[in-house]
Amino acid sequence: MSKESRIFDLEERLIDFAVRIIRTAESLPKTKVGNHIAGQLIRCGTSPAPNYGEAQSAESLADFIHKMKVCLKELRETRIWLLMIVRANIVKPASKLKYLIDENNELISIFVTSIKTAKQKDNKTS
Repeated sequence: MSKESRIFDLEERLIDFAVRIIRTAESLPKTKVGNHIAGQLIRCGTSPAPNYGEAQSAESLADFIHKMKVCLKELRETRIWLLMIVRANIVKPASKLKYLIDENNELISIFVTSIKTAKQKDNKTS
């Protein structure tokens, strides 16, 4: 698999993830809590895809690392909101969110690894 196809695979995963986040947010109850969580979830859960797109056009390795860290930060925030939904029993059954939480965890792992690799590359060029 070429580097370019891996980039687009990750981009596709992030877009699919964002779409699932949107659908999840839309399914939350139209209550004060449901509306608040939906808004937060939409902001952080849809952010990694376009931020990853920006990272692909980074002006330097440091800029790339920064943009990748933004993606990671947003994915971690999304994870917390998803876990709150489960713990507060807002979506029933909670198992409906298992795939989304699992994908979120995998994406976090990918970004952690990518950032580490980029930092190692940055240290070699410094």
